[in-house]
Amino acid sequence: MQLTAYTDYALRVLMYLAVHEERLVTISEMATAYNISKNHLMKIVHQLGQKGFIETIRGRSGGLRLGQPPTQLALGQIVRQMEPHFNIVECFEPTTNHCPITPACGLARVLVEARDAFLAVLDRYTLADLIPDKHALAYLFEGRSSHALP
Repeated sequence: MQLTAYTDYALRVLMYLAVHEERLVTISEMATAYNISKNHLMKIVHQLGQKGFIETIRGRSGGLRLGQPPTQLALGQIVRQMEPHFNIVECFEPTTNHCPITPACGLARVLVEARDAFLAVLDRYTLADLIPDKHALAYLFEGRSSHALP
């Protein structure tokens, strides 16, 4: 199973905001820290805001911050909201399924179980679990080598 880059970047945005909870963050700042397109991040931030995962503050001194404490942001919920679908194989989408063996195949049942197990593991963790050492992550975000941590 593989998450889209969109979901990966959404999780990175949330991690960045969690590390910098004490202040507002800009999209440009995150784009630089991750070397990701600002335009791409704008789309992700927009959706994260619509889903209530982050708050956006407009204006000259505006920026972004988490919409909830990191301990309340469940990874499974975030991934479910950001992924367009979990159609691992063709037969998961009845409207476009052209597989001739679908009526007698057991693969879909096994893959549904695997997908559900994947999401169940994510449900056990929160955003806070992804940032056990805020200082180390903040240091890395600033472009310093991980070998020179204080």
